Amino acid sequence: MTPSNRKIRWGVLGYARIARESVIPAILRSNNSEFTALASRAEATLTEARARYAIPKTYVGYEALLRDPEIDAVYLPLPNAHHLPWTLRAAEHGKHILCEKPLGLTAAECREMIAACAARGVTLMEAFMYRYTHRTRQVREIIRSGVLGEIRFINASFRFLLNRPGSIKLQPGLGGGALYDVGCYPVNFIGCIADEIAGQPGSGVALPSSVSAQCVRHEGVDVIFSALLKYSSGLVASVHCGFNAHKRVQAEIVGTHGVLEIPETYFDDTTPLVLTHGEQRTEIAVPASDRYCREVEDFADAVLHARTPHFSLAESLRNAEVLDRLFAASGG
Repeated sequence: MTPSNRKIRWGVLGYARIARESVIPAILRSNNSEFTALASRAEATLTEARARYAIPKTYVGYEALLRDPEIDAVYLPLPNAHHLPWTLRAAEHGKHILCEKPLGLTAAECREMIAACAARGVTLMEAFMYRYTHRTRQVREIIRSGVLGEIRFINASFRFLLNRPGSIKLQPGLGGGALYDVGCYPVNFIGCIADEIAGQPGSGVALPSSVSAQCVRHEGVDVIFSALLKYSSGLVASVHCGFNAHKRVQAEIVGTHGVLEIPETYFDDTTPLVLTHGEQRTEIAVPASDRYCREVEDFADAVLHARTPHFSLAESLRNAEVLDRLFAASGG
């Protein structure tokens, strides 16, 4: 098999909702990947998965899958607290790793994961799928165009009403909480735009000079979290996230000459952007995207061609550092 037609053989560690509803279908749609194996700790789960997908291999237990020499890369959708140990184990077995966000629970964990993968020569990427949408691409192009003038304020929200009492999102021992689950998206989005403002897109260099935060906790996890971030450029940004109120997913970028409204910021539908420039308000069409498939294909292509993925570990580490600071500022 030549490099031009080779496909990455994927194993998936766990049958989480995001795996079965989004990423496994994306692997099946992709042009450079194959869904080769699934591991679960429960045989009943594997039985259900086999009824849904034609899976060549299934394993009871994650270690068994990692020992399979025919697996090139693994997708890791396990609870947040399990990202570190299973990334380290996968790296030890020479597997490339696409790990769900947040990459680690702390910046220290992320550094350990990054170092372990570098030492083993395997590719590691955090799965921020929204970075692969036309919506995100268009936002970055608008920022670069200068139409908004100097960027002064960013507001970014991601909240929804969580009505599943047993959800792992509500379990502190598994890395639950709103900031880890959905707040990491606004933090990442603000960092992305701050890098654009600094003229260093994708670099992860833009860090806030100060942060403040407030949250409400219930049974050990934050269920609503709001924060302010101030940058040395004069940019101020607000983050809002939560589990205890109606769904709200939006962002706005405010400059000296205009405002860009970004509804459904992290999704891949066709809801238009809205640009206000002076007194003129214009809707900007957004093509539909296939964010999970593009993410899988970029990662697989990076492995096949020994390059870095388009979403960098520098940005992942920056995100973790900001999350650390926000938790500290909130008293958590």
